[in-house]
Amino acid sequence: MNEADGERRAGIPPRVIAWFAENARDLPWRRPGFSAWGTLVSEIMLQQTPVARVIPRLEQWLARWPSPDALAADSPAEAVRAWDRLGYPRRALALHAAAVAISERHGGIVPDDVDALLALPGIGDYTARAVAAFAYGKPVPVVDVNTRRVLARAVLGHGEAGPARTRVDLALMQDLLPRDPAEARQFNAGAMELGQTVCGARSPQCEACPIAELCAWRAAGYPDYEGPTAPRQARFEGSDRQVRGLIMRELRLSDTPVPAEVIEQLWPDAVQRERALAGLLADGLAIGSADSGFTLPGSVL
Repeated sequence: MNEADGERRAGIPPRVIAWFAENARDLPWRRPGFSAWGTLVSEIMLQQTPVARVIPRLEQWLARWPSPDALAADSPAEAVRAWDRLGYPRRALALHAAAVAISERHGGIVPDDVDALLALPGIGDYTARAVAAFAYGKPVPVVDVNTRRVLARAVLGHGEAGPARTRVDLALMQDLLPRDPAEARQFNAGAMELGQTVCGARSPQCEACPIAELCAWRAAGYPDYEGPTAPRQARFEGSDRQVRGLIMRELRLSDTPVPAEVIEQLWPDAVQRERALAGLLADGLAIGSADSGFTLPGSVL
């Protein structure tokens, strides 16, 4: 990296921080006094789910379970039921398992250390770093899909981020991260916000971007991306995900085991239906058998 490139990169964080101070959306998890537990819940809910759908569910969740101890004292079935239609209900089981571990190992207090957070069941590298950075102000790099896109374009000059490369992505963010904890927190959040609201995947709004003058991709004339691409998610309609969702909806709505005959009426393709049901059983999202009926985990058969 030459001197000019180093100066260009060094100019990115302060501009993003200043822009974020003026343009940050008013979101619950950004408000003063928002708990570390709320941050953990919100980060898991936000995985693959739009903000607009998360906010009302998050508020309901925290009103019912305002602490890890409160959720740990309830059943995993209730966690899955309250998850409702947020999608990927394994996240509800992960949250319940994490709450139990926090209650048992940490006295009901969400830990502030990345390694301790990673040791919780169902907590991955992104979530651990996000909680440490946003709930506790730890100066650690946090990289999500939006941050990766900003880094790819502004720093590397690529039109797309390509498949995730955790070590490389974190190292790139670490190089830019301010040493001051407060500024590091703002830059982590600001880079995500910039990627979400301005540096979009399909229609980047370069005229509104605070780092447009420093963007390597723009300076190169917006070259087409020729590197590897991340796999695209298969369509929902007719997929196993849709069938799993139909079965899960039936289980959530019932306080008693759902007979196999009822499950059979939910989807006409028997092979696909049985595959989806088998997947739910293997994931721990459903328990039971054809003889006893099927229900959510933690329910009484």
